[in-house]
Amino acid sequence: MATFRKRNAKWQAQVRRAGFTTSTKSFHTKADALAWARKVEREADKGIDAQQRETLQNTTVSELLERYRDDVTPNKRGSASERYRIKTFLAQSWASTSLDKLSTKAFAAYRDERLLEVKPNSVVRELGLLRAIFATAINEWDIRLTQNPIAGVRFPRSNDARCRRLHNVELETLLTEACNCSSPFLNAAILLSLETGLRRGELLNVSIHHVDFELSTLLVPMTKTGRPRNIPLTNQAVTLLKGMQGKADLVDGKLFACTPNALRLAWERCRKRASRSCSSVADFRFHDLRHEAISRFFERGLSIPEVALISGHKDLRMLFRYTHLNPADVARKLNEGQANA
Repeated sequence: MATFRKRNAKWQAQVRRAGFTTSTKSFHTKADALAWARKVEREADKGIDAQQRETLQNTTVSELLERYRDDVTPNKRGSASERYRIKTFLAQSWASTSLDKLSTKAFAAYRDERLLEVKPNSVVRELGLLRAIFATAINEWDIRLTQNPIAGVRFPRSNDARCRRLHNVELETLLTEACNCSSPFLNAAILLSLETGLRRGELLNVSIHHVDFELSTLLVPMTKTGRPRNIPLTNQAVTLLKGMQGKADLVDGKLFACTPNALRLAWERCRKRASRSCSSVADFRFHDLRHEAISRFFERGLSIPEVALISGHKDLRMLFRYTHLNPADVARKLNEGQANA
């Protein structure tokens, strides 16, 4: 219940409610006092008392970002990219906003600004991270926001899924440059990626101890989904891995003695040199090798569940973006079927 008293030249508003801290504040006009009291009562209806309101007033978005970066991010796979995104957030004007003044409008404006700079998928990932940060603050840090400010933000539709296949001349050019480069691991990394469809991080964690040459399988212990998987190997992959046995680390059996960044730099140098004689390869990314491998699995006649076993996709619908089959190959299959009828 709110009460109002005129003291000296000011109006004092006081809100009392059972189970909540009494809130008192003075204003120059009664209208301001009434507006404040209504706000406090609305907050009380949502479970926010004076002490919690003070926390919101004295805490900025940047403090939440820094706490999440220091306490939560280090325990995640992909922490480096998450730290980079949080660094981007900290440079925004809304990072200095106190939590009691947060609005969905500010983050909707941020979304629109970022869409002018980066692709929709990047914006989706950034908004998803912000939503997770505020959810953690609300659910685990007892920050009594009335709602997650990202909840009302419309996520952009992702329209940047790549449809990039690797042509034979491009592969030959890349492999030629990889063999001639100063990075001894690059040629094998390209070939093994094409034969297995492993992600870059999974590829660099391949250990000879995880290869079963008798069964032609490879255990992938560290994955994007956090769950290990056992994948079948092609004959070419088995031959390649056998040839790499002598180069395995004596302690952990790792086959690639390089960091993700070293692989990235080696790939960029190789691609740049290859583009001099084959200009179309200039836009080919290392991750596109995984896309190419998965597309080839489908072209070999594997079913979606079989490809998912190799690729590690939990959502089978995601595999449809990889199934850019060659229409000429499909036509050949159709004609073969009619010829055999």
